[in-house]
Amino acid sequence: MKHFILITLAFISACTQNTQVTQNDKAESIPSLTDYVNPFIGTDGTGNTYPGATTPFGMVQLSPDIGIPGWDRISGYFYQDSIITGFSHTHLTGTGAGDLYDVLIMPTNSRFNKRIPENNNKPFSYFSHSKEQATAGYYTVDLLSYGIKAELTATPRVGIQQYTFPQDTNSKITIDLAYHINWDKPTETHLKVVDDTTIEGYRFSTGWTRNQKVYFVIKLSKPFTNHLITEETIEGKKQPAQLTLQYPTTEGEQIIVKTALSMHSISGAYTNMQAEATHFSFAQYREAARQLWQKELQKIIIEEATEKDKTIFYTMLYQTMLAPNLYSDAGAPPRYDTFSLWDTFRAAHPLYTILHRERSADFISSFLQHYKENGELPVWSMQGGETNMMIGYHAIPVIVDAYLKGIPMDVNTAYQACKASAMSNKRQIDLYKKYGYVPYDLDTSDENWSVSKTLEYAYDDYCMAQFAYARLNEDINYLTDANYFEARSENWKNLFDERTQFFRPKNSKGKFLTPFNPKDYSKYFCESNAWHYRFFVPHKLDISDDFIRKMGGWVAFEQKLDSLFTLPVTPDEKLPIFSTGMIGQYVHGNEPCHHVAYLYNFTPHPLKAGERVQQILKTQYHNTPAGHCGNEDCGQMSSWYVLSALGFYPIDPANGKYYLGKPLFKKATIHLENGKKFSVLRNTISEEYFTISPDPDIDDKLIINQPADYNKAPVRYLTYKEIMKGGKVAF
Repeated sequence: MKHFILITLAFISACTQNTQVTQNDKAESIPSLTDYVNPFIGTDGTGNTYPGATTPFGMVQLSPDIGIPGWDRISGYFYQDSIITGFSHTHLTGTGAGDLYDVLIMPTNSRFNKRIPENNNKPFSYFSHSKEQATAGYYTVDLLSYGIKAELTATPRVGIQQYTFPQDTNSKITIDLAYHINWDKPTETHLKVVDDTTIEGYRFSTGWTRNQKVYFVIKLSKPFTNHLITEETIEGKKQPAQLTLQYPTTEGEQIIVKTALSMHSISGAYTNMQAEATHFSFAQYREAARQLWQKELQKIIIEEATEKDKTIFYTMLYQTMLAPNLYSDAGAPPRYDTFSLWDTFRAAHPLYTILHRERSADFISSFLQHYKENGELPVWSMQGGETNMMIGYHAIPVIVDAYLKGIPMDVNTAYQACKASAMSNKRQIDLYKKYGYVPYDLDTSDENWSVSKTLEYAYDDYCMAQFAYARLNEDINYLTDANYFEARSENWKNLFDERTQFFRPKNSKGKFLTPFNPKDYSKYFCESNAWHYRFFVPHKLDISDDFIRKMGGWVAFEQKLDSLFTLPVTPDEKLPIFSTGMIGQYVHGNEPCHHVAYLYNFTPHPLKAGERVQQILKTQYHNTPAGHCGNEDCGQMSSWYVLSALGFYPIDPANGKYYLGKPLFKKATIHLENGKKFSVLRNTISEEYFTISPDPDIDDKLIINQPADYNKAPVRYLTYKEIMKGGKVAF
């Protein structure tokens, strides 16, 4: 009985127990979970998050900008800095991409006029973290150089700023459309003073995505006494770049600035302002933002956790909802963008199908609108455009997963879009189709990544095959597609080297690259090496498949997993910036390894999955500004934490199975959108034996035990359907 887990599942039907919780009950029983959100986690080190104000999946990300370019400041903010150049309204969360920073606003006065070349000689202020605070939907900082207190909050489409000024006859608020750092560059700007409290305009820009368009309307709570528009040369012509509004202010006087955005038109910005921000009570907007976050955060209630663990958990849950972002105006069909799919297909979208089923349908609808406009599904889309960053056609597993989970969509269009993306000739997919792999000598792109492309394309093809198989009851002709993509899903075999037991680059003549060192961070692997991609065949782990057999069987497969976590980094290894959060050769700071700890479920010792997951949870996430071990990546890093803290994770993100780890908390309850509850309980007897006393009313049990042989592997997962039924699982 040494390695033994008894897991009891009690799925309680609505007819026997009313699990619906009224809003009044929630208000009385659930604490303010926003108190546990620390937006500064990830603002130092490699996290690349921002601390500013936003709402769940909101269009506006109103956050401070240091104003100095660089990879550390890719989100506009870096915890180690000491100046603020203003507050802009759009930011990416946790990426390595330097874009957005639209519509910068900065309050100043006559107290300070220093300029430095590092921030392009823009106005700035020194600040101190001791005079800075942030929580979900709210950020504040004292601009020490001016004696001005800045406070930020937001509605989904409107940024709200409140400035508390000292007495000064020359207080100013500057709107800067020429401000840009990193990859961002304005191409066309427009500013119009409508009256002494209303400004409208737009900022068109280029960068990671071409032809970005942001329209805005600004409303001020106090009429300005004078204004000045300054022009700059942008794209070879003079254009309105800054608008400076002048005010005399008294001690403690507050001015509210409301900025409504639209990605479509100035009239759309007016619509959004009218729909979301008609008054000038900053306190009301702040409370409304808090309530929006509270509503989403209380979808998971954890019990008997330390204050530190609560802060990490609810901050991670918060960060899962910083992207994707609203792209549509109020009153229009919901559309979202900022889809970092190479990252988020792995855990974020499988989490969204549990917590945000209705919004997941909007995500899929947004994919399909992108397809109608571009001919393919998004790869890494932003601001209505395609960046073509990273690899794979990973909108397919997200769509297939949603389809198999019964999430509403236009199925015919979804299928057409998936097939069109899988049959594209871009991003070396033409080579992949011709050779059955991407030959490293024919991939002349800047980011060769030939091995990674092959493995990820093969996984996406498996998902495409499952989509076709699922539609056979409608039309037998789908069988042709099913067989074709099923065959392509086996292409991982073409780069598997039986001798080294690694995936290895191969040229167009069918020869493996030599010399070969699996530790090398070469151009043939996407932000990784052969160790990290050694286990990326998530669709071929069943007993009827060849991957584990090729790895030498159950025991050898376990030994190889052990080696990944224990093989040390030697002093002579040159680690790239994305190789962070290392445990042996395992890298938690980047996505290719994220499923690997759960692969112990396919070994003779499945409890090792929980042991490794607990190690990662406790060593790679912290309640500090450097609390992320790598780029947070638009919700993927935090989604891994949330799911793993609950005790399960999707190895294959498109098959509805969530494999078992070990819950972090004594009890966690998910409040589902269908009104039911699903609870995870942990009752620890020893480090190797977790159980709960059997309930005589429970009919469904899963026994997790050491397999007698390869062909009698036990079940070690929960299914999506089981979770959505509501009930309890006790480890």
